[in-house]
Amino acid sequence: MQRVCVFCGSSMGNRPVYAEAAAALGRLVAERGLGLVYGGGNVGLMGITANAALAAGGEVIGIIPEALMRMEVGHIDLTELHVVGSMHERKAQMADMADAFIALPGGIGTMEELFEVWTWGQLGLHPKPLGFLDVDGYFDHLHTFLDHMVAEGFLRARHRAMVAVESDAGTLLDRFAAYQAPDMVRVIARDTA
Repeated sequence: MQRVCVFCGSSMGNRPVYAEAAAALGRLVAERGLGLVYGGGNVGLMGITANAALAAGGEVIGIIPEALMRMEVGHIDLTELHVVGSMHERKAQMADMADAFIALPGGIGTMEELFEVWTWGQLGLHPKPLGFLDVDGYFDHLHTFLDHMVAEGFLRARHRAMVAVESDAGTLLDRFAAYQAPDMVRVIARDTA
């Protein structure tokens, strides 16, 4: 594992604990000699994570669509900043450049990004680990719903288990080092009758 992609809010959230966790994750990624790949913004948890990694001497690569360059205040002091044409290009480039994925607290964009790479992993399109850094129980309700999806037969337990959930960033990165992608199996059962 050489680079970790972090999906997180372009907002700060309502409690300081989110910013503290974002800064701690950015520092830890750099201290472990890993590069940080993220959405390229200089606002919210995105900016905090990037700035903490930079301050700790880490490589930070941002990828931002042209349309969001002004809205998210593209971070110009990164190791690399890639300005791309669309959100699709942004997500594809982030996925290509990273060896693992972490979701910090964020909104629907954060969820969509992690769920997309999770879907790709479920389909066997990549063998990369992914997880939630569950800051102060932020993702508790989501995990209850994911368990409900398993109970109702819409998500297999083996695919649910693909996503690590930890409240400590170091433990999450340690779990990534031991990650084994599930064997590829047919995801969609077709009625043969």
